[in-house]
Amino acid sequence: MEEEGRRLLEEGIRKKVISPGKGELSTFPNGTKVVFHYRTSLCDGTVLDDSRTMGSRSKPMELIMGKKFKLAVWERIVITMRQGEVAEFTCDTKHTALYPLVSQSLRNISVGKDPLEGQRHCCGIAQIHSHHSLGHKDLDHLQANPQPLVFTIEMLEVLPPGSFQLDMWAMTDKEKLDSVPLIHDEGNSLFKQGKIKEATEKYYNAIACLKNLQMKEHPGDEAWVQLDQMITPLLLNYCQCLLLQDQYYEVIEHCSSLIFKYEDNVKAYYKRGKAHAAVWNEKEARADFAKVLELDPSLEASVNKELKAMEEKLRSKQAEEKGRYKGLFDFKAIPATATTVSPDLSLASAFAFHQLA
Repeated sequence: MEEEGRRLLEEGIRKKVISPGKGELSTFPNGTKVVFHYRTSLCDGTVLDDSRTMGSRSKPMELIMGKKFKLAVWERIVITMRQGEVAEFTCDTKHTALYPLVSQSLRNISVGKDPLEGQRHCCGIAQIHSHHSLGHKDLDHLQANPQPLVFTIEMLEVLPPGSFQLDMWAMTDKEKLDSVPLIHDEGNSLFKQGKIKEATEKYYNAIACLKNLQMKEHPGDEAWVQLDQMITPLLLNYCQCLLLQDQYYEVIEHCSSLIFKYEDNVKAYYKRGKAHAAVWNEKEARADFAKVLELDPSLEASVNKELKAMEEKLRSKQAEEKGRYKGLFDFKAIPATATTVSPDLSLASAFAFHQLA
């Protein structure tokens, strides 16, 4: 440990163990996942970030070793820690120059924003030397005045390669492509079990993987088309989950995008028709169901069932509205004493007067 401490000092890193961990120190081969909480402070004790409170929630940081995380010093310091250990690392400025950009991304993620917001037009080093605002005064000040930082790390888990499912951002393109059929099957299994929300998330993740790959291809090229054909059944399954969760307008939007590209997609017309029917778009629903029958007459029984259900809902709605407004303008029921209103008042005013009385 003393030798490791000396090496760290030579690299401009000073380590102070606050609480020792347990077990043997991992060798941290590439692909190891480390999960830890962190607190970042200036040397005067001013706290910049704390993963336990960032974005009003306690979410630890996750790193995959060997993926070249933008803040390289974090990979350097965590490999000196055992699971359960808490340690403080004071790092020279040469290790912390990119922290403002990393912090901006982590803060965006913690509140559900795009982690790349504000970082799309130039590389990290270029931004460090620019006058671009990061949207946080403390980070802008740190960017303009680079200085040593103190990272207090609590190592929660060290997971060996292959013992966990990679998050999409940590996957190679091949890993993303290979994971999609597995995620698809998991979604189908959850759907059959009636776990609709969980299935929705699986389908969404699979679509996200393919969309990420598709963005690297030119629209219309063979590779782009192949990926789009993989996305289509997943998106239809996703829409089926949304229908069961009453997310009708989102279903209409997704199915319309599919129909724009694939005019003969029967399932897209069918699901969009159901969504239109659910939000009282009778004309649009009938048009979609008519298109379904045109493309696949064998679905006549299913379409007739949907149309009958829609018509019954419409009749019920009309009857309800009729009952709600029945007698609303029946002035014969107004007592004679309530009609002694100034002749200057309009009919509507007279009615309002009676209602208040």
